[in-house]
Amino acid sequence: MSFGRPPSINVGFKTTPPNRGSFPLDHYGECSKQMKEYMECLKKNSSTSTHCRTFSKQYLECRMSKGLMERDEWHKLGLGDVEDATGTKTKVPSQFTST
Repeated sequence: MSFGRPPSINVGFKTTPPNRGSFPLDHYGECSKQMKEYMECLKKNSSTSTHCRTFSKQYLECRMSKGLMERDEWHKLGLGDVEDATGTKTKVPSQFTST
């Protein structure tokens, strides 16, 4: 019996992992430059991420290349149509293009 507090909510509660997995925090600031550029872009654009997709892609590329998150295809991350640092767009496999 619990006095002054709600009964335990953990009874029958089962945790599930996130859909996209989890990844470690950037404790050593390996991608802090890219993160700051992205955050500055958000500030300049009233938190509208549409204008900052290039910075978002650069940040995620840094995280993937440093092993801070699992590498994934750009179209799965919603960034397949964003130009990369070289100015080229990532090709989307034909199975994901609309006909």
